[in-house]
Amino acid sequence: MTEDEKIDTVASASAEDLRTETADGAPEVADHDRVASLQAELAEAKAATMYAHAEAQNVRRRAEKEAADARAYAVTSFARDVLSVADNLSRGLSAIPADLREDERLKGLIAGLEATQRELDAVFQRNGITRIAAMGLPLDPNQHQAMLEIPSDQTPGTIVQEMQAGYMLKDRLLRPSLVGVAKKPD
Repeated sequence: MTEDEKIDTVASASAEDLRTETADGAPEVADHDRVASLQAELAEAKAATMYAHAEAQNVRRRAEKEAADARAYAVTSFARDVLSVADNLSRGLSAIPADLREDERLKGLIAGLEATQRELDAVFQRNGITRIAAMGLPLDPNQHQAMLEIPSDQTPGTIVQEMQAGYMLKDRLLRPSLVGVAKKPD
């Protein structure tokens, strides 16, 4: 220990001893020390309360957001399953030849199938399920999945064929469009 450190230690101990001796003789010094100690504890308790309140508010906000997301996207799995039904209905309607569409015996059946498809589209709209536009647009990897490149006169990267329609559920991708994109002819 250096001489300066010894002096500081002795001075610090002397100051504390002097304060203790003075506090014994003067109760107002002891009261002041007690008030200062209580004020420090109060400030510490206020800070802890503010942090706890802020944390509780953050937890509440997170829980509200998670509950809202759960309500909005709870039907995702069901919607994906129903999309395959819509695809099959659409393929079935497009497979009916023109001569059978004119047949009087099948007109009622075809009209019923078309009405079912319109109703299914209306249900999709009411529940926030929308079809993704694809044909003639540039490829967007967030919404389209390129399956093949097709030589074309159109700008490379432009969608020239849609093999399967894609859908969004509100602002989330439900299923990407499966597409063919243009490339420069060889």
